[in-house]
Amino acid sequence: MTDTARTSPVTLHDVAREAGVSLATASRSLNGSTRNVKAANRERVLEAAERLGYSANASAQAVARGTTTTVALLVGDIADPYFSSIAAGVVGAAEDHHLVVTMAETRRDTAREVEMVRALRGQRPRAIILAASRRLGDPHAAALAEELAKYEAGGGRVVFISTVDAPFRMLHVDNAGGAQALGSELAAMGYREVAILAGPGDGAEVMPLRTSEDRLTGFREGLASHGVDVPASRVISTAFTRDGGYEGMQQLIGTFGSDLGGIDLVFAVNDVMAVGAMSAARDAGLVPGRDVAVAGFDDIPTLRDVTPRLTTASLPLERVGEEALALALAEEPGSPALLEAEVAIRESTPGR
Repeated sequence: MTDTARTSPVTLHDVAREAGVSLATASRSLNGSTRNVKAANRERVLEAAERLGYSANASAQAVARGTTTTVALLVGDIADPYFSSIAAGVVGAAEDHHLVVTMAETRRDTAREVEMVRALRGQRPRAIILAASRRLGDPHAAALAEELAKYEAGGGRVVFISTVDAPFRMLHVDNAGGAQALGSELAAMGYREVAILAGPGDGAEVMPLRTSEDRLTGFREGLASHGVDVPASRVISTAFTRDGGYEGMQQLIGTFGSDLGGIDLVFAVNDVMAVGAMSAARDAGLVPGRDVAVAGFDDIPTLRDVTPRLTTASLPLERVGEEALALALAEEPGSPALLEAEVAIRESTPGR
């Protein structure tokens, strides 16, 4: 007589009965408990689980252990190569620790971020890494800090890839210092008439990003060290995206004319904006690197296919992800880590 196909999931009780051991022994064998289990019993349990097709209940294990083998990574924009490169670093490092990474997109919406953290608390990941840029004057910052504090009280670890005004582990990226070094070197190369495509500013519908503000400030300071000033009319607030860069360059062309009114360098506060700006320049009949120099920040992998090659402040993005996970898993965080950006001068800024 053929057995009727099973319609309910195999349980731990089924495995224990099949192996001829107690429920406690079956649980310890499958969950890697440090309590002693005879090798013969462990082998019988594993064989029974394989034979029955048993899959452990991760939620139940999380309740029992207080944590899971997962790491949660929150990014601002999953399509942005900046975040995907950081994610690659987190995932690669997680494999070395037999951890699984789950990733979610905040869309740079801080209210959405708070809701995500609240939901993650119930899933009990080993760590939560927040890679999305912080916003200045964010009204949701206190609520986020409260949710994260509750999560850490339950045994989890929080790491920000950013500088925050909260008592959590932070991986600092030297956005201001990297931008200052880039501005100083470009000014030394002879660039004097400069425009900047910044992220959303105080006059935009959304709050400014700390990352873009730090890069804007640092770049202007680097130029100023060589006597170069950027008037407010040449600082364009636009979205922190490729389309934002495209629209920002269009605005410059619309304001200063098809020859950009003598502007010889456009700096975008991230690479995807710089790529958009170069596309807008081409569409207006300008040749990037010849008619106008363009520079960015991050050194995303996409730049390998961009012509002319883009001058940028280069960040070791995968290493950022690796360091973030290491910081999350460290028993003692030690001194705050700082990752510096290195200036990479390429064909998009040939000099004056």
